[in-house]
Amino acid sequence: MAFVVFSFTHVTTYKVDTTASNIVWNAEKVTGKHTGTVKIKNGVLQVDHGKLIGGSFEIDMTSITDIDLEGEWAAKLVGHIKSDDFFGVDKYPTAKFVITRAIPQDTKGNYKIIGNLTIKEKTDEITFKANVAEAAGSLTAIGDIVVDRSKFDVKYGSGSFFDNLGDKTIYDEFGLKVSLVARQ
Repeated sequence: MAFVVFSFTHVTTYKVDTTASNIVWNAEKVTGKHTGTVKIKNGVLQVDHGKLIGGSFEIDMTSITDIDLEGEWAAKLVGHIKSDDFFGVDKYPTAKFVITRAIPQDTKGNYKIIGNLTIKEKTDEITFKANVAEAAGSLTAIGDIVVDRSKFDVKYGSGSFFDNLGDKTIYDEFGLKVSLVARQ
């Protein structure tokens, strides 16, 4: 007697709309903080029977901006963030996040997301909470990610790498508020 096993998966891939999606970054140092944006270059989200099962997105590191300063101060900060002291965007113009697990937390679209973040060709597993909603052929995903820059060889001003920085210390963790809009 033979048994037949049926798999009833119905994976729908949504392409990230890069003009409707965004990332807001927040970084702090002993003497203050800065906020800015960075653009999504491309990405996809995958859903099976209404549940997020995977996806990835690429970040255009050359698009980093600062929104809390103006003029030459903003330009200097952005130039420094893009330099080899921080993200070296000439050599590493993109960063990438790949979902390895999306664990539903309830029936309201809340998930625990586990995935691999790659910055400057260094990859680290990160975990964060996200909310995903599907409506009319569109998918929105919003999550707050905390990144430890020391795991990606971003050392400038880090108390993890340098002693006696005092009020020049820049905290290792920075936040990313990711808002993705994706369409079938």
